[in-house]
Amino acid sequence: MFKLYYTPNTCALASHIALEQTGAAYEAVRVDFASGGQRRPEYLAINPKGRVPALVTERGVLTETPAILAFIAQSYPQARLAPVEEPFAFAQAQEFNSYLCSTVHVAHAHRMRGTRWSEDPATIEGMKRGAPKSVAAAFGAIEEGMLKGPWVMGEAYTICDAYLFTLAQWLEADGVDTGKLPRVMDHRSRVAAMPAVRKAIEHELRQAG
Repeated sequence: MFKLYYTPNTCALASHIALEQTGAAYEAVRVDFASGGQRRPEYLAINPKGRVPALVTERGVLTETPAILAFIAQSYPQARLAPVEEPFAFAQAQEFNSYLCSTVHVAHAHRMRGTRWSEDPATIEGMKRGAPKSVAAAFGAIEEGMLKGPWVMGEAYTICDAYLFTLAQWLEADGVDTGKLPRVMDHRSRVAAMPAVRKAIEHELRQAG
């Protein structure tokens, strides 16, 4: 059985959704960021980065959402969450997820976690002010050229969709005009309606309550 360490309202939701969609046996363990749970020795022994998600497997621990999503998809090929049998198509899925991880999520993080990059209050405030523009630009690229439709990779739902949905959940809080992202918002609505997605979200909300 897998063990997924997560915190509500984080990118860990994408991995949580993927586990639900494969039907894998797993336990979801909440890490309480409010009380500093991510910095406690017992969690740092699992993930020295002090972040989520972390997936404990029989082979060891995996961190970073793109890696966890790829592992889940490859471990359960029958779920067809990625074109694992087609190297180029699988690389394209990894390309998209890498963009979400390295560009979209980082742009979002500038709104709340500027201390990762600077100790200067003015610089941190500048990052906060710039976040809506940079997040909007990143999602604009997805809207205009990366979301093939009806799903990210085209006709088939994949791990890319769970990840895009997760980050799109934060658009309003990031100050982005979602009216300029009709395709992204339509995609978000369709993913939100999936039973496995609702189950993962309800579980995280219930544990947080």
